[in-house]
Amino acid sequence: MTSERFLSTPAQSTSDRAADIAAADNFLVVDHLSVRFPTHDGLVQAVTDLSFSVKRGETLGIVGESGSGKSVSSMAVLGLHDAKSTRLEGSIRVGGQEVVGADESTLRKLRGKEVAMIFQDPLTALHPFYSVGRQIAEAYRIHHKVSKGEARKRAIEMLDRVGIPQAKNRVDDFPHQFSGGMRQRAMIAMSLVNDPKLLIADEPTTALDVTVQAQILDLLQDLQREFNSAIIMITHDLGVIAELADEVLVMYGGRAVETGATKQILTHPEMPYTWGLLSSVPEVSADEDARLIPIPGNPPSLLNPPSGCPFNPRCTHKDKVPGDLCVTTLPELLPARVGPSHRRRCHLPDPEVIYLTEVLPEIAPDLIDPTTGEPIAALQEIAAASEAEANADSRGDQR
Repeated sequence: MTSERFLSTPAQSTSDRAADIAAADNFLVVDHLSVRFPTHDGLVQAVTDLSFSVKRGETLGIVGESGSGKSVSSMAVLGLHDAKSTRLEGSIRVGGQEVVGADESTLRKLRGKEVAMIFQDPLTALHPFYSVGRQIAEAYRIHHKVSKGEARKRAIEMLDRVGIPQAKNRVDDFPHQFSGGMRQRAMIAMSLVNDPKLLIADEPTTALDVTVQAQILDLLQDLQREFNSAIIMITHDLGVIAELADEVLVMYGGRAVETGATKQILTHPEMPYTWGLLSSVPEVSADEDARLIPIPGNPPSLLNPPSGCPFNPRCTHKDKVPGDLCVTTLPELLPARVGPSHRRRCHLPDPEVIYLTEVLPEIAPDLIDPTTGEPIAALQEIAAASEAEANADSRGDQR
């Protein structure tokens, strides 16, 4: 999937980001969100000036290393940050309802009913002293005036819907009696028990074996089709993003560094950090002695973020930018060369040329003709088709 990008096209004319996210059919609109945590050591700048939107029935994938702000921004959507120890700026609108500054009563009505979250570790998210069924039933009764018996029936129904075998017998089991995959399914059942319009999945397949991962992803897709839910998939696994996401948001150092349709990001990446993420994905068909290509260095400190581009201390291509722009000036999130929604935060003047001549031959040498140094014919056909599709989408948006 990292090997299909090679051609450049004229820059697309796109509107400002604020206009992009203003469509009335967006269920979630995050606009210029910043999240800060005051500490004894200083101000942790966890998320800075982040904007994105999600429509019903679509999936947004948020990718990035640990500490990039993925979970912090999603917890802000649910209003889970302590107002006494968190500084929130910007706007978060869920179904037209403003979340930033909302009182606890308003937030409780939103949580579970409008927005639900699948947490990364279900063993710690589920209460160990209460049965799984009781916890699901409680989540249902908060938003529905029903008896305990009716809530229990609903819990059994949801456990059965997410694939828990013999749900009627397992409803009274405790979290420790479930396997890892079953606990994750129980968390999904709890999240979906109130038919939320937005589901946030925070690395839902972490620590699960490959077979269970595939089952969980298939389940999320089936449930999305059934309930027409919007999904935010938080992950570092680009394979998951390629399978599930319609749009991708790449985060680094608390900022968005590249956004766009999934196919555009995977086949036409224009940000060196995205190149690094793609390069570090192991290929199943690669030689067993093939070396993974890691991103050098470590993620930045959010207490003292670097000046200029947040990725500049680790970027191996900043020498191609004239002067010291990378170190002194933060690049804006500007339109990329392909696709109406594709944007990237980088000073490189010709990223597509660098990707073709330096990055692609290293991560996918089998797709480069050794005699000409050009992409093989099959890859050219794929890229041309992707480019034509992106241009057609752009023309449709302009109408």
